[in-house]
Amino acid sequence: MSVESVRHAVQLIDDTPEAPFSVHLTGPLTRSRRSLKHNDTFVILDEHGDIGASVGSADGLFQSDTRFLSRLELLINGVQPLLLASNLSDDNFLLTVDLTNPDIVVDGHIVFQKDMIHIVRSIFIWNQTIHQRVGVRNHSVLPVMFDFSVKFDSDFVDLFEVRGAVRKKRGFFESKIVDSKNLRYLYRGLDDVIRKTTMHFEPQPAALDANRASYLVELPAGADFSFFITANCDSNSASKAQPFTRTLLSARREMQASRAGAASIVTTNEIFNEMLCRGAADLNMLTTDTPQGPYPYAGIPWFSTTFGRDGIITALQMLWLAPEIARGVLRRLAAYQAVTDDPDSDAQPGKILHEMRGGEMASLREIPFGLYYGSVDSTPLFVLLAGLYFERTGDHETIKELWPAIDAALKWIDGPGDVDRDGFVEYRRLTADGLANKGWKDSYDAIFHEDGRLAEGDIALVEVQGYVFAAKRLAARCARRMGFIDQARALEADVEKLAEKFEATFWCPEIGTYALALDGDKNPCRVRSSNAGQALFSGVVKKERAGDVAKALLGANSFSGWGIRTIAKGEVRYNPMSYHDGSVWPHDNALIALGFSRYGLKGPALRVFGGLFAAATYMDLRRLPELFCGFQRQRQRGPTLYPVACAPQAWASAVPFALLAASLGFEFDSERMEVRLRNPQLPPFLDEVTIKSLRLKNAEADISIRRGSTDDVAVEVIRSSGTVTFSIVPPV
Repeated sequence: MSVESVRHAVQLIDDTPEAPFSVHLTGPLTRSRRSLKHNDTFVILDEHGDIGASVGSADGLFQSDTRFLSRLELLINGVQPLLLASNLSDDNFLLTVDLTNPDIVVDGHIVFQKDMIHIVRSIFIWNQTIHQRVGVRNHSVLPVMFDFSVKFDSDFVDLFEVRGAVRKKRGFFESKIVDSKNLRYLYRGLDDVIRKTTMHFEPQPAALDANRASYLVELPAGADFSFFITANCDSNSASKAQPFTRTLLSARREMQASRAGAASIVTTNEIFNEMLCRGAADLNMLTTDTPQGPYPYAGIPWFSTTFGRDGIITALQMLWLAPEIARGVLRRLAAYQAVTDDPDSDAQPGKILHEMRGGEMASLREIPFGLYYGSVDSTPLFVLLAGLYFERTGDHETIKELWPAIDAALKWIDGPGDVDRDGFVEYRRLTADGLANKGWKDSYDAIFHEDGRLAEGDIALVEVQGYVFAAKRLAARCARRMGFIDQARALEADVEKLAEKFEATFWCPEIGTYALALDGDKNPCRVRSSNAGQALFSGVVKKERAGDVAKALLGANSFSGWGIRTIAKGEVRYNPMSYHDGSVWPHDNALIALGFSRYGLKGPALRVFGGLFAAATYMDLRRLPELFCGFQRQRQRGPTLYPVACAPQAWASAVPFALLAASLGFEFDSERMEVRLRNPQLPPFLDEVTIKSLRLKNAEADISIRRGSTDDVAVEVIRSSGTVTFSIVPPV
């Protein structure tokens, strides 16, 4: 995803200005991290199940961009237990950690040998509360006595403070022991909002103070003991602790009920199945119930909130399989569409939201991201998604509801979005606190000329013109179906003009692909970039140019073996360790693969698919991260990770599903109730794919796609309800 405010974890040139709101890596991560989330609450823990026990500044229990718990550490006789295993359930709901005791030494002598006490921590989040059960069993042949202590703390810092921002002043903090089982932290912010963390322990600990609870445990041989901890993030009411098991079962039932009937995929490759399982679980975890419908929050830890671009692209990738995500995204973004001019938040009438924040710093406008509209692409992408959603579902009522927002977005594209009225959508920085670049590559140095000079003035990105092209073409189809014939004709005329001007202006024969952007003087940035591949996704590229673009993207300078680099090797600012100037972004590659498929380039699409699949085989939990470094693939070595990449990240989690759609070529015709597979092909590592509960309007089917004796595939309908037909069609 575009991480908008992140620039570089490490500045490579001494005189480079530090970017505002960047993410600072404060030291090596001595333990790997795990994340859990439910709606607006998430937690970052280490593999021991601790918060704040080892280096890693993102640790904490967070609610609405505020850290409600900064430490939660388990000790046995004052020392850290030894890790046996740390397992996140396949559905991302429960973290289970197995620990044991180290040697207990007194006066230089071992008084209790290691590996005698088995400790199991079970942790989940539900309804603004983290729940934890600590189970203990004595496996020695003798009775034992030891002290379990839990250290905890809260700081109520804003997420942007966790990321490195320094504040001159903060609000009022206090802690209070409510009774023998409960403790409360309270913070009154400078925004006059009271935030509370309530800790509850069951049974009553032997001792409880402001930062520590202790249990003196005596266990006969073979005996066990459990205690329970909850921490509730609640600004409005007192916490009511519920029994662990009852809450766990109830939460699991509610979660499973919300996923009932969802489409699912299984293949003949177990590793790819693990990728799909983790991707689906991550998307389910990141998706938050909002008043407008389900919305995939961008990523943990830095972007667990509503992001326009990220939500739209995630929905685009999942549209063929789960169109309900797109409906929630469209309705929420329409609800927050800008209606006034506000330079501080980059708002203009009709513009679609870039980012929403709910913390103290946003409330006080110490950061500009409370409701922030500083992206140039969210608005055309919104219209594009609405058009594709209508084609996928035929949901006339939703499009009718959204049409005023679609119309306002189109007016922004032709009005404030086109600063100089040349037919291209441009952006410029409006305030010092806002983003310098407003496309998905929003690092300060992401848009530059072939000599390394940064682009200045009103910048027109290549992929954004493609988004506008697709948005207007799809909006014209919607307008025709809704009876707005004059508007449809005007949009169709705009599409033809834009395609001609795009080709004449952006094509650069000297680099064999399209320019990265135009600067304020309309000079092209003749830089080989992945952005040109996203122009394929939108369909703005002339058919005879598609092969040239693919050749450039899959050449040795652009394709690392794991994926297509954001910037090609050999360009002046190429840096494989950078955020946007040579790294590999899975979602970017997925959109490019969909673009290849659009133009019938299935071989290139499958090559991208294969590279990202190979990368995921090396990733923790088979989870594709937000990005990884662009170093060339080498034998018997995995890809190099990027140090502060979000994982899970919504649009990276959706990548396996988008790549499968690119290879199989799904097309949905809701008017004719047809599902077509355009020149479907399977990558070498898949022999069969089974898709269950694939829906089109009120019809549903289970289908199997199998490789034949050659590279051809066959489609079999295993089960169907309602009237829907499936067919294989040749390339366009």
